[in-house]
Amino acid sequence: MEIEKIRKALEKDPDEVVSKLLDQIEKNYGEIPYILNFLKDTPELFIPKVLYDNSIMREFKRMDPKTIELISIGISAAIRCEHCLKMHIRIANRLGISKEEIFDAILIASTLSTAAVLAEGTRALDSELDDGNDICDEKCDVCNVFEDI
Repeated sequence: MEIEKIRKALEKDPDEVVSKLLDQIEKNYGEIPYILNFLKDTPELFIPKVLYDNSIMREFKRMDPKTIELISIGISAAIRCEHCLKMHIRIANRLGISKEEIFDAILIASTLSTAAVLAEGTRALDSELDDGNDICDEKCDVCNVFEDI
């Protein structure tokens, strides 16, 4: 949003701004996200949140709406936010994004989530227990998982 539009919005009656923003959000999304519906009675929280979110997700033109929704789906899946995930899947569907493309975004998120768990876990393990000595012996089932293959 342009600074001048933000300034004008902030000069208006907060309840009027909330109402107009909710109408615009419903027009763009096809629904009003739960969090925004929850915050609508607190304009001092609602308006800055919508301005911030909109500035990042909707106003810049470096990414198209399809890319933004696929990223939102991947992140929602990775952080396990069921409500966000379902909402962004519905929005993606309204934008004409195929089920296969949505699934690909979820697969990418799962790969990165798994990598993050492995990276964090193995770094913690090394930093806490690695004294430079191999703690496994030759009969270790974990280390020798491929022995019989």
